[in-house]
Amino acid sequence: MTGTGPTLLYAVKQVELAVRAHLDELLRPTGCTVPQWTALTVLSRREGLTGAELARNAFVSPQAMGDLLAALDRGRWITRTPDPAHGRRVLIGLSDAGRELLAQVGPGADAVEDRMVDGFDPDEQAVLRAMLNRCRTNLVT
Repeated sequence: MTGTGPTLLYAVKQVELAVRAHLDELLRPTGCTVPQWTALTVLSRREGLTGAELARNAFVSPQAMGDLLAALDRGRWITRTPDPAHGRRVLIGLSDAGRELLAQVGPGADAVEDRMVDGFDPDEQAVLRAMLNRCRTNLVT
């Protein structure tokens, strides 16, 4: 990359670090970490995932997912049920406490996102979302 400013990779990392700092502060009183919250938000969009599926969607390794699931269990934020189609698989879902946590934290997370895109009109926000999704797709496929 050429140019006098920071690289795009650096800019993306700086945004990620700033968002993480705000989410850490928001979540601290709940006892939930950002990786745990991320997993819960994944489950809010798609219940009944295996641990491996949740790991892929929450951007953690399968090994790290084991510890993360143990913490989510301790918080009583998830359910685990046997998969009726596969005897040894366990499906993970949100518990009522997990839904309550997301409802409690949701407005604060929305405020972080609103602050991040302050000054962007709705069309610019849509373009940014599409471009970031395309960047992610380019890197994971």
